[in-house]
Amino acid sequence: MELNERADIDTGSIEDGRGSGGGGGIGGLPIGGGGLAGVVVTLIIALVGGYFGINTMGGGGGESTGQPITQCSTGAEQLQQLVCRNGLYVTSIQAYWRDELPQAFGEQYVPAKTHLFEGSVNTACGAADSGVGPFYCPADDKVYIDLSFYQVLSRQLGAPGEFAQPYVLAHEYGHHIQDVLGTEAEMRRRQERDPDSANQESVKLELQADCYAGAWANAAANTTDKDGDKIFTSLTGTDIQEGIQAAGQIGDDTLQQRGGGRVDPEQFTHGTSEQRQHWFRVGYESGDPKQCDTFKAGAVT
Repeated sequence: MELNERADIDTGSIEDGRGSGGGGGIGGLPIGGGGLAGVVVTLIIALVGGYFGINTMGGGGGESTGQPITQCSTGAEQLQQLVCRNGLYVTSIQAYWRDELPQAFGEQYVPAKTHLFEGSVNTACGAADSGVGPFYCPADDKVYIDLSFYQVLSRQLGAPGEFAQPYVLAHEYGHHIQDVLGTEAEMRRRQERDPDSANQESVKLELQADCYAGAWANAAANTTDKDGDKIFTSLTGTDIQEGIQAAGQIGDDTLQQRGGGRVDPEQFTHGTSEQRQHWFRVGYESGDPKQCDTFKAGAVT
């Protein structure tokens, strides 16, 4: 995977809140003082508990603040900086949906910001810390990520490939698409009507976000910045496989095993490793987000 050093980052899409502090842990999940090892233990608990992905729990009323990233200017140097590379990923993902959402679903795309934080953050969905992993908050239309998550993903969860990073972001923006289309709100209503199906509904939502990530990956090599310059100069099958591997490493069954517990399908909230990889492939191989209807009867078994 190679990024174009001439591509411009949509800096208005990135909100840098690092160093600004924030709230406490969501759901009683503090990071703790154990460094990366402590983070990964907490993160596994959070992932198994269903926080990673979309976050509507923990109250509200908080506000994340930050500034547009300013350290990224076009050129080879920006490609060496993690923040700048992620800025290009976000630019690509939003460029894709800006064109695709009207074509596929007849809806105009509403941009969403990515908020970078360190340690903890206040959001309209409540306070969160790094232990919950990346998430999307529908109350303020923002994707939240502590970039140290990528170290956990690579070193502890077994997904070291670079394309794992844009996969994570594309999954979270998949949740934004669900918010724009009303899918997430309808899913919540079904959960309220039938609480026993809450986890099953959550799995469908997460798998659809994986499928949307795959659909973006199919088109990523053709996405362009505001001046029409391609964002990626190369994207290979190996890169896509890295995204698929990342999806597999954060399946509910794999995480339950990694956390030292037994595999309990009744507690699944995101889908098995096999399911997550399958739906990413559906999106990627079809290149059509309309094929991502995980809520259709019999689609997810």
